[in-house]
Amino acid sequence: MPELPEVETVVMDLNQKIKGDVITDFWSEWPKAIKGKMLKEFQKEIKGRKIVGARRIGKNIFIDLSGGKTLYIHLKMTGHLLVKTQSRPPKARLFDPRQETQLKPSFSSAHDYFADKVNQYIRHKFFLGKNKVMEFSDVRKFAKIVLDDTQKIAELKEIKKLGVDALSPEFTFKKFGEILEKQKHKPIGIILMDQEKIAGIGNIYRSEILYEAGVLPQRQAGSLNAAEKKLIYKYIQKVLEKAIKLRGTSESDYRDTSGAPGGFQKVMKIYKKTGKKCPKCDTMVERSTLAQRSVFFCPGCQK
Repeated sequence: MPELPEVETVVMDLNQKIKGDVITDFWSEWPKAIKGKMLKEFQKEIKGRKIVGARRIGKNIFIDLSGGKTLYIHLKMTGHLLVKTQSRPPKARLFDPRQETQLKPSFSSAHDYFADKVNQYIRHKFFLGKNKVMEFSDVRKFAKIVLDDTQKIAELKEIKKLGVDALSPEFTFKKFGEILEKQKHKPIGIILMDQEKIAGIGNIYRSEILYEAGVLPQRQAGSLNAAEKKLIYKYIQKVLEKAIKLRGTSESDYRDTSGAPGGFQKVMKIYKKTGKKCPKCDTMVERSTLAQRSVFFCPGCQK
């Protein structure tokens, strides 16, 4: 699942590429992804609306439209948003993404498989003017689209229950301390992944953050001293910001809106490095599980 840096990269791309464009039409081969509205109703409500801008809370994307409406998009496990130059397919025929002429991004041979995979599973298309389109690829059909009033979007159940965004101004060291205090009997590795406490951190960055801070993921929050808490808070910021600078992690099949991979996987130090030497102390990296999810750590320099 795309984590905060990947979603932030997509949001930055959208603001650069489609802000100010008008939605002229919408097509879908999987209307079940559109929650709360029938396809025709959804098409009618978004057609003619201008894209005001894109934003993010945790791993959730919001595209604000003119007239006080907002598109809420969750990419789930395998969703991708791709911005391309393309003409509207004729209405007289069924759309087949394998036959559609489109401007595809260039890939190195190492990534051709994922490029083809992303482009084969286009489920939805937002047409923007004469020759631009935002495509929504979703291999497993888990992703979802919601259209609602902008002032109501934050009241959706799944949004309302989110914790503080990991890179928002509201996520202060004081706020972090309060979260830890309320969860002092839980492992820090679980707290960092709890979207209802801190939104945006997933499995990849959890391991990298705790490695940089020198703290074992199994440690209970109540056992952390002040210095350790400060280090964890510091590296939440540093690791996520570095990942955004490198345009996310393509450890699996994540791609940005041009179909290009991120670069953070090239600098990861601990995630999925089981059996390899720790870059700090040469101890072998180990893998364990927390709440049925893998976590990676160095038993030599994480305490």
